[in-house]
Amino acid sequence: MEIYPGISMDPGIRFGKPCLAGTRVDVATVVGALAAGEGIETVQEAYQLSREQVLTALRYAAHVSEHVPPAVERVS
Repeated sequence: MEIYPGISMDPGIRFGKPCLAGTRVDVATVVGALAAGEGIETVQEAYQLSREQVLTALRYAAHVSEHVPPAVERVS
């Protein structure tokens, strides 16, 4: 099931993690590789993705991070 444009979730693929639609590559793998300093081109080649798919993973990660409530509220 598509949960975001270009991102799908299926309990039978990658344990239900959000993946790039039509692939078995999960968003966390792509974002983690970029965060570790890999370039977009390197990630594209390593996982056989298009530049647009890599950017879709980043857009989804940004979307999720802006919609997750704070973990802890400040206590006065």
